[in-house]
Amino acid sequence: MKKIAAMLLALTMCFALLTACGSSAAPAASAAPAASAAPTDAAPAELPLIEAGKLIMATNAQFPPYEMVADGDGIKGTGLEGIDVEVAAALADKLGLELVIDDMDFDSALVAVQEGRCDMVLAGLSYREDRDEVMDFSDPYAQGVQVVIVLEGSDIASADDLANASLIGTQRGTTGYIYCSDDYGDDHVAAYDNGASAVQALINGQVDCVVIDKMPAEAFVAENEGLVILDTEYVVEDYCLAVNEGNTVLLTALNDALNELKADGTFQTIVDKYITAE
Repeated sequence: MKKIAAMLLALTMCFALLTACGSSAAPAASAAPAASAAPTDAAPAELPLIEAGKLIMATNAQFPPYEMVADGDGIKGTGLEGIDVEVAAALADKLGLELVIDDMDFDSALVAVQEGRCDMVLAGLSYREDRDEVMDFSDPYAQGVQVVIVLEGSDIASADDLANASLIGTQRGTTGYIYCSDDYGDDHVAAYDNGASAVQALINGQVDCVVIDKMPAEAFVAENEGLVILDTEYVVEDYCLAVNEGNTVLLTALNDALNELKADGTFQTIVDKYITAE
């Protein structure tokens, strides 16, 4: 019943939150995120954290524009930047906590929160019922679209043609990997540690295509000539942050803070900074 209730809540909040994270319709913005409102009612001392006074986040900084390595010090001196990184920093500010980010493989980030080595995972994480069995998910804060990258002139012209691919490149542990494995079998899917490695394998002719989220796909295509994104979408899904199963006190505090960021305009300002109208 808990899972059904959680899903109903997530669906209720989805429409409001996804409006805040509109992609191509959002205007460009270069200003820093708006100042956050007063911290939420939950005092840091009352929150069940790995380390008192710190919000430890696991992520995989190979997923632009959500998380990526910065040219300089990055957000809050983390060396990282992106939508998820700035949202995490704003959440930490709301809760009166210091943000600490552990950058690791995507699979490892999921395990870290389950094993109590981090407080939350925020890494372009898609909601799935099987994941909800071992982690507790926040309200959705963005919508992800899995797309297909191919070389120009490829025989793969739509998502329906994936069945004809000899080998599909994906990022290990992501929903792209899971969906492709379920749909076409493990023998037809190659898993890489990050999206950049999968795209390089496509360029080298080691795979026929790459299935990955639309936003990083656009970044990879912009950086590499000869790559295109197919017009048809493969899967549409919701992005959430997640905490360890049963950590409802922290999850409630994070959800409240997330909704405050939407209400005071901070969330939309962050999104506009990374997702422009072009």
